[in-house]
Amino acid sequence: MTTQPLTRDWRLPAAFAALAVALFALFTIHAHWGAFLQWCLATQITLHRYLVMYLLQLNNHQYGGGLWLLTGAFFYGVLHAIGPGHGKFIVTTYLSTNKESEMAARVVPMLGSLMQGVSAILFVFILAVGFNLAAGDLSESRWYVEKVSAVMIGGFGAYVAWRAINDLRPRTLNIHSLAPLHQHSDRCSCGHHGVGAATQGDWKTRLGVILAIGARPCSGAIMILLFSNALGIVTWGIAAVMTMAVGTALSIMGLSLAVRYARNSTATFFGGNAGQLSKVVPLLKIAGGVALILFAVVLFLTVIPVSANGDYIAAGC
Repeated sequence: MTTQPLTRDWRLPAAFAALAVALFALFTIHAHWGAFLQWCLATQITLHRYLVMYLLQLNNHQYGGGLWLLTGAFFYGVLHAIGPGHGKFIVTTYLSTNKESEMAARVVPMLGSLMQGVSAILFVFILAVGFNLAAGDLSESRWYVEKVSAVMIGGFGAYVAWRAINDLRPRTLNIHSLAPLHQHSDRCSCGHHGVGAATQGDWKTRLGVILAIGARPCSGAIMILLFSNALGIVTWGIAAVMTMAVGTALSIMGLSLAVRYARNSTATFFGGNAGQLSKVVPLLKIAGGVALILFAVVLFLTVIPVSANGDYIAAGC
């Protein structure tokens, strides 16, 4: 007669330990959040002044300032991504409630961040160059653009929640004929492998994430473009803004990969059958859509009022 040794399931104690660590981290961050925001803003303003100084060096034919301009713009973008912002919230909410491939987790935030630089370029050259608006008018236009971008984020959240609600509705399946196509395996690319395929993001949702991130131009990028346009070195201004967007993209891409890894690890850790996951995943998507809507409402109501002097730095990024 042989007896099997009993094995203890450590998943629940480990989950409680991870929750305790997460709560401690959140409490620590909340305690120092105000100081962190002030440090981010002060550092961004300091970097911004250096970028203006490098533009002045280029205007005086000191072309060594061009390398420093691009380097400073890159670190400005990285710092902008580390600080609080709408792009990180959108990416985190989307990837934590949707199963995405590693390629999509890289490409979607990258394109969204690059689009943010493109939107700043279009904003300046359509309004400042095309319509010849003054600084105060540009600041008012920026105010309207941020309002519109908040509405777009809310609309994207509503779309995500609506899609998830449709997934919860019971469906009738009409079968007209049965014809076996092939034997499924882990290596086939048909995509019919349980709940994972149902939670895979589609191109419409990915496009919504890109537009929600990129529709709101960075105020620092707008200021750099305006100053470079006034000096007559627009090419350097565009290069600095796109380098800034690359720095932001790399930081947000790292965050997206970490969120994707955490989501997949959590799903693997707790396990579960396909029937349970098919009900839980839509509920998580609804929660993510509601969170995006609430975030959009807060963003819409807290847009910094128009400054009479066109103060872009105070508006933040």
